[in-house]
Amino acid sequence: MNNFFIVVLDGVGVGEMPDAASYGDAGSNTIANIAKSQNGISLPNLQKFGLGNITDIEGVPPESNPLASWGKLTEISLGKDSTTGHWELGGVKVDFDFPYYPNGFPQKLVDEFIRLTDCGGILGNIAASGTEIIKELGDEHVKTSYPIVYTSADSVFQIAAHEEVIPLERQYEICKIARNKLLVGGDSVGRVIARPFVGTSGNYVRTTNRKDFSIDPSGKTILDLFLENNINTVAIGKVNDLFNYRGIKVQEKTKSNKEGIKKIIDYTAKVSNSLIFTNLVDFDVYYGHRLDPGGFYKALKEFDDELPNIIGSLDESDAIVFTADHGNDPTVKSTDHTREYVPLLYFRKNKDGVDLGTRETFSDVAQTAAHFFKVNNSLKGKSFLNQ
Repeated sequence: MNNFFIVVLDGVGVGEMPDAASYGDAGSNTIANIAKSQNGISLPNLQKFGLGNITDIEGVPPESNPLASWGKLTEISLGKDSTTGHWELGGVKVDFDFPYYPNGFPQKLVDEFIRLTDCGGILGNIAASGTEIIKELGDEHVKTSYPIVYTSADSVFQIAAHEEVIPLERQYEICKIARNKLLVGGDSVGRVIARPFVGTSGNYVRTTNRKDFSIDPSGKTILDLFLENNINTVAIGKVNDLFNYRGIKVQEKTKSNKEGIKKIIDYTAKVSNSLIFTNLVDFDVYYGHRLDPGGFYKALKEFDDELPNIIGSLDESDAIVFTADHGNDPTVKSTDHTREYVPLLYFRKNKDGVDLGTRETFSDVAQTAAHFFKVNNSLKGKSFLNQ
């Protein structure tokens, strides 16, 4: 069907980058440290693809003749968040960093948020875990109807609210106001995120109605380029939000890895001559940020079990890349992302796997996709299509 697939295993890093210490991430290696914490892991299908050839993973040894070509990608952009990682995968070097608020947002910004949204007040205004802050402030939120505003180590402005206290559409409206009228210029965080939850006192749980409000990429991406050249672009999952829907013809939302994998398989037969760009977010949001290596491994195992189904749905004209956007080592103390290399597994049916080495930028993925469709461009990166 002549499709090119990019599948982002969100948060699955493969070892600290040389500048990791400056980000507080010395010693990070998401997948290797998970394996150590579990006294070894079993990912037989990823092993056959060459995952163990990229970094030392207890239980996942190197393959002498991997089914896929293998290597790792270096992030040249500043930062270590999902927005930056995806933009660089899309062919853009991000030469600025987004603002961060580890001590909460300035009072002037908070006052303006209250005025613009007419919400009466806020709760929180700290850097916190999303699951913990609704436990701590959920009752007060239900009592006052004030939204819970918080951030993290990422460049995010997060708004949590009970769906029965502030209806979902109103939550989204508040986020749009913050995105478009408040967090602009020097205050322009990477993402404003709606974090709806439900439940009762002592039993509050976040729902799958999360919605990210991003900004346009800082340069032309592979999605823009393909749309200009009449090549169909399909985005599955979080990709839509991170590119602010720009350059995307077909938008598919998902609420789980399982749903994302199903849509990948569906699109192998549904379209031709298309770029299908997918993010599988469960690794990052449910296990990396929550410091749960056992859960992270379980999610990896579930993906590994589905890998033959994905590959079985491809034909010889297709190409697929499995990679990540950053690390999120769940064995470290911080709930932040980790500054790591990300894996590169590149597969085409009946093609021998080769060592692609350590690539100079995430953007090699975009350049390879452009090469696949024979589109000349000025994107960053070097193609590994026929290496």
